[in-house]
Amino acid sequence: MLTRWADMWPDYDRTFEVMDNLQRLFSDLETYRRPGFSSTARGSWPPVNLHDSGEELVLSALVPGMSEKDLTITANQDMINIAGERKTSVPEGHSVHRQERGSVRFSRSFTFPCKCDLERVSASVKDGVLTVKVAKAPEAKPRQITITAK
Repeated sequence: MLTRWADMWPDYDRTFEVMDNLQRLFSDLETYRRPGFSSTARGSWPPVNLHDSGEELVLSALVPGMSEKDLTITANQDMINIAGERKTSVPEGHSVHRQERGSVRFSRSFTFPCKCDLERVSASVKDGVLTVKVAKAPEAKPRQITITAK
């Protein structure tokens, strides 16, 4: 006679469900332990949003502790690259007792979803957020079509 594990142990299936959830939890915690984590794209730093406002593409990136001197932006016909480096240093005569924010160096590239006018690109950094605005080429902008009744 064969006996199933589930018959002998009523919580058999539930136990594996809990184990899967714990594995997922610890996997997510490992992601958060890395400097500059991103919950949507693991290992990608800085976290970035790229959206279309109609007239232009707007890229926003979280770059805490960085100024315009620490960042480099390059663009060509169909893509943009942002790069930067945040260095941490200890003031002279001081010693480190705990350091949770380390140095970080990054470079990320994004492909434009449409043609852009590279003559009209602006970038600013304020309160740890880098904002890059890239104007769309005239042929890529949405056009209003008039409807006539017959």
